[in-house]
Amino acid sequence: MNNGLVRRSLVAQAIEQIRQRIGAGGWSVGERLPTEVELALEFGISRNTVREAMRVLAYSGLVEIRQGDGTYLRTGIDPLPAVQAMSRSTMEHARETRHILEVEAIGLAALRCTPEELEGLRQALADSAAHFHGDVQAYVDCDLIFHQRLVDAAHNPALSELYRYFSGMVASMLQHNMDNAPRCQAVFDLHGQILDAIEQRDPEQAKRLVRALIES
Repeated sequence: MNNGLVRRSLVAQAIEQIRQRIGAGGWSVGERLPTEVELALEFGISRNTVREAMRVLAYSGLVEIRQGDGTYLRTGIDPLPAVQAMSRSTMEHARETRHILEVEAIGLAALRCTPEELEGLRQALADSAAHFHGDVQAYVDCDLIFHQRLVDAAHNPALSELYRYFSGMVASMLQHNMDNAPRCQAVFDLHGQILDAIEQRDPEQAKRLVRALIES
């Protein structure tokens, strides 16, 4: 077995161990989970393996990774079946879903976003910019935070929750696009233009720019 297969196997085992702990009520919803170092020692695996496992669980909506704070349990109900169903979708299905979820959410965000949320969005965008021409995975992680904050700014909990479950598909789209096409600064700059439209309370312009970003 090559090293790549061994690594994926270890990550899968770590994911299953963490799922079992959650299913057994090992942590309460909203509780901060042990650190990567603590879990690595407990499971007898590397810290990087724990990090990859947590990233997968965050994409699935089971946990939430808060930068600089820690990882928290979001729900005691395992969303794996729904996530698996989404994983069987095509890129075109994912693109259509992004139009349905993101475009309308951003229109609402342009009307409802608070100054504090706008500041958080600009910080998330700055974090993304720092990785845009560097490590793909680091950029994807930062970009997902930016897009989730955009949707959260719509102040619609149902939309926010749906988007958290869907974020794994968004990550796959981003990864695919960045692996198969040169990185285009003009495409990245659309993010800043979206924020400008939100700041100007212009929902139609914000929606038009998000459509352009999804189709880019």
